[in-house]
Amino acid sequence: MHYFIDRKSKHEKSDHTNGEIKMTEDGLKTKGIGLVLEGGALRGIFTAGVLDYFMERGLKFPYAVGVSAGACNLLGYVANQIGYTKSCMIPKDAKNQYFGVNQLIHNKTIINLDRIFYEYPYNQLPFHFKTFFGSGIQTEFVVTNCDTGKAEYLHENGNEHRLGTLGKASASVPLFSKMVELDGKKYLDGGLADSIPIERAITQGFLKNVVILTRTRGAVPTLNSYQRILYQTFYKDFPQLVQVILNRPAMYKGQLALLDCLEQEGKVFVIRPRLPEIKRFETDPATLESYYQHGLQIAKSCWDELQNYLFRSAIPT
Repeated sequence: MHYFIDRKSKHEKSDHTNGEIKMTEDGLKTKGIGLVLEGGALRGIFTAGVLDYFMERGLKFPYAVGVSAGACNLLGYVANQIGYTKSCMIPKDAKNQYFGVNQLIHNKTIINLDRIFYEYPYNQLPFHFKTFFGSGIQTEFVVTNCDTGKAEYLHENGNEHRLGTLGKASASVPLFSKMVELDGKKYLDGGLADSIPIERAITQGFLKNVVILTRTRGAVPTLNSYQRILYQTFYKDFPQLVQVILNRPAMYKGQLALLDCLEQEGKVFVIRPRLPEIKRFETDPATLESYYQHGLQIAKSCWDELQNYLFRSAIPT
């Protein structure tokens, strides 16, 4: 059974042909339901588990926006490749590791994003570019403009290399990765300016959304005095970027508060870990596997509740 939440003319009715349920605009009374994917570096393995279960059940969305590790998950999900993101985050062969001291020695960066976005897709983990570009899903990758400190939402519908660059830019963690140049601009991790892009989904016309977080309820990012000084020193030539980095904890708290309000109004369905969250740069394969399996189990446990949310009438706009 495939569930496709489709945006069609309000005059069309739900179609049950070929075992596929198409919930139209007439059934939802909105322009559709969006999918919002938070980042969190290796904590994104939780999201990989959730999305792999979605793919197993044939659940698709008309719109998906991902930030940082969420952008990595976005690629595998839209390409309908079960296990793709998991394989990226838990390499079976030590030679394929993309972060650590060896990467610092040989590539002058702790996180080798080139390996993830330019090497894996063509060698170790062939990526289904054709499926991605032909999915019909509206996708956006969140990046942070280093000069303005503002979030930008980029997409790509045909160029394979540029698609990889969007993912790389969105996932470029400050201090650990170099700025990514694209279209004459410099970018870093999209989570700096928009960690949970729920407002973006809403402004794009998706008034109901499924949001997948990688932190437990109430957990927020923090910055100590040493980290503040480090950012201020390292990015002294990018004052707007520094400001957005220092403001991130407050921004994140505000986004959680917004999610709480939207959840009470029935406008979002939030999926988050229930186990203690793992480290951002967890290296133990067993711990990562456990967090992935946790994502699978959470998705299974809330499946019926999620279906009720997806296919009941939406709140009038």
